[in-house]
Amino acid sequence: MEKLNWGIIGCGTIAHEMAQSMLDMNHEIYAASHHNSMEKALDFAMKYKIRNAYATVDDLLADENIDIVYIASPHNSHYDIMKKAILANKHILCEKAITVNDRQLEELVVLAKEHHVVIQEAMTIYHMPLYKKLKEIIDDGAIGKVKMIQVNFGSCKEYDVNNRFFSKELAGGALLDIGVYATSFARYFLSSKPNTVLTTVDYFETGVDEQSGIIMKNQDGQMVVMALTMRAKQPKRGVIAGEEGFVEVNVYPRASKATITYTIDGHQEIIETGDSQKALQYEVIDMETDVINHTGEDVLQLSRDVSSLLSAIRCQWGMTYPFE
Repeated sequence: MEKLNWGIIGCGTIAHEMAQSMLDMNHEIYAASHHNSMEKALDFAMKYKIRNAYATVDDLLADENIDIVYIASPHNSHYDIMKKAILANKHILCEKAITVNDRQLEELVVLAKEHHVVIQEAMTIYHMPLYKKLKEIIDDGAIGKVKMIQVNFGSCKEYDVNNRFFSKELAGGALLDIGVYATSFARYFLSSKPNTVLTTVDYFETGVDEQSGIIMKNQDGQMVVMALTMRAKQPKRGVIAGEEGFVEVNVYPRASKATITYTIDGHQEIIETGDSQKALQYEVIDMETDVINHTGEDVLQLSRDVSSLLSAIRCQWGMTYPFE
């Protein structure tokens, strides 16, 4: 495969995980940057044997040797960094949620096409081998017509008004942090994007969503039921129910195993493929394949659909961020 030079923007937890994943693949990372902190960028670069460190995003994007940037900064910064990266002719793998709202993403999609740049969301569900396999099995009719998808995500975050999870200024809240996983799981297995959304929500005192219940339905009559919370633990569980059986996936964001139960006789089949520990490596592999082959529009469309749904949900709530 053609060698592509990567730059990493951001030095937080997920950036460390991505850098280690790339090292495990024997990928050399060409450059890294932190927002206005040369010291943190240097520390990050030294830890992961990165060739260059930059104090600012602009400096990294000015390096003509970089082909792809991985953006691991807070949600509220994604749009601005992605726009700069596209104008600098860099391909982009951006952490979820790819943008704060669908208006931002649609603008970037148009700009990326003009500059012949590939943009993708670092959404594990789109890249894990298990989901590609399950999609084949379901599309082949193993569980009959898909009728309903149920998906939960509960994460008990320690309440801290200074943490990004609870900050309106940083686009915090359950929907963009964990709800994007649930919505992506559902959209991946639906025949079309839902066009009806019903929802209810509770808020933190900071004004971001604490927990919500969401029901969606598409033009084909397929229904989605989601439960999200950031202050109560619940199983990360997804169920795809068809007329002839159902698929159950636990710990679904990075799953490598699923169980199919067949309605006619109750027998079960275990599907196991991929490795949860290599979740970010699969993102890198798919991204490089898309850049080399000029592909990936189908996966990007999933991100566009999910962004549209998340925006519609927040619109029903009447919840906006200060910078919108």
